[in-house]
Amino acid sequence: MTSVPDPDPMVSLPQGDTLPLVPYPRRLERHPGTLRLARSRFPESNAPHARLAASLLESAGVVRDEMSDVGLSIALDSALNAEGYRLRIDFEGIDIRAGAEAGVFYALQTLNQLLRFGTDLPFLRIEDGPRFAWRGMLLDVARHFMPVQFLRKCIDLLAHHKLNVLHLHLTDDQGWRVEIRKYPRLTEVGSRRARTLLGHGHVRPRIYDDEPHEGFYTQEELRDLVAYAADRHVTIVPEIDLPGHVLAALAAYPELGNELEASPEVCCHWGVFDSVLNLEESTFEFVQNVLLEVFDVFPGPFVHLGGDECRVDEWQRSSRVSERMRELELEHVGHVQPYFMRRMADFVKRHGRTFVGWDEVLKNTRLERDAVVMAWQPRDNSLEALLRGFPVVMTPNNLTYLDHYQKPPAEVEQPLAIGGLTSWEDVYAWTVYPKGTPDALHDRVLGAQVQVWTEYIATPEHAEYMMFPRLCAFGEVVWSYPAERSASDLKERLAAHLPRLDVRSGPL
Repeated sequence: MTSVPDPDPMVSLPQGDTLPLVPYPRRLERHPGTLRLARSRFPESNAPHARLAASLLESAGVVRDEMSDVGLSIALDSALNAEGYRLRIDFEGIDIRAGAEAGVFYALQTLNQLLRFGTDLPFLRIEDGPRFAWRGMLLDVARHFMPVQFLRKCIDLLAHHKLNVLHLHLTDDQGWRVEIRKYPRLTEVGSRRARTLLGHGHVRPRIYDDEPHEGFYTQEELRDLVAYAADRHVTIVPEIDLPGHVLAALAAYPELGNELEASPEVCCHWGVFDSVLNLEESTFEFVQNVLLEVFDVFPGPFVHLGGDECRVDEWQRSSRVSERMRELELEHVGHVQPYFMRRMADFVKRHGRTFVGWDEVLKNTRLERDAVVMAWQPRDNSLEALLRGFPVVMTPNNLTYLDHYQKPPAEVEQPLAIGGLTSWEDVYAWTVYPKGTPDALHDRVLGAQVQVWTEYIATPEHAEYMMFPRLCAFGEVVWSYPAERSASDLKERLAAHLPRLDVRSGPL
């Protein structure tokens, strides 16, 4: 369960109407008075929310006392949104009403943030609920492997900010990170690269560290992680990137490629490469077998199959691919990737899951409209997807890629980043909906997520630095409404909120 650190006796809640809550509730009224919560009755239930409530109170130093005049009560109210809640603090104690377990959990996260400042709680009333259903973060564990304990910390941090999706980018040219028991070489070979690029990829000559980088997650580790996330109302979305970004898989099983490179290796630098999967039936069988194991490990409704940055050069040069194109009645090499992705999307759907892909999948004119499009390229792809009837998760790289610098590097010293410049203020000013979206299409925007790509992020500490404070700003963007937001107000709240998170944060 998500817990709080011991409150600092030298820190108390700021005075005034605004409290250091992130994201800020949709409606909060402060009233005169303070609840001094030294002792309290605890919820009498074995339900998950009751156990979490007890854990939060005990972690904050509250003594369980069934004879106390104050208590914490929790009840479900079907009139409320499943993730919505009402929270009241007054002389009788703390009262929570929520539409479902998720709403109770988010009410307790609000209480969690208040308890980080001690057990003297202001009298207040809160009515709260999310703006979007999909509130997520991608973590790229393929370019740099991250330990399971850090993934758990990320889940706690997401839940604390009322975010509910962790998208794990598990495979790429530089590493394969998920155990597939039918194909053990994927991790025996594909999870290890001989060395890693130092500095930026455009610098010549390239310089490497000559230290092997390796790691993967066993299926049992991932099942435990899925359960850990579910307890915190976070859904894990696995991504197996296809049909490009596959050098790690080809290093393990070269027969999946186009035989244009004699001995592919797990890539040691960054970029977009020509290597792609071939069109043999045995390759489709391989992908399907991989996905069957992925389905078994990740029970959530969504499976992401990439589809981005897929070059056609190998397919153009391969006589065997030309032969297969004739067999499959594909008239042009530009039809190969849409065919590949449509076939895999159909397989995902037949197994009761929803296919998710990056916005390049829009090239496929026959992709079913229940496929989810992640719109990452800041042009008209997101609006095109909405107009064509697809549900969309907004992921524009100019606003949601947290591998960008947070301040101008010439002005503020920061760790190495891929480039770009995306401040927390930029994230906070984002309206999410594509420019020109008709009001009637707003419901097709499921939500949004930020991306932590790790080409230049090698450690959990560096990842935290790149996540914060931008993840806080993003959390408020997808939870609250634009009219309810103020950058100056958030900056004031972050000054109190960030020191309580136990993270290495970037500049505020």
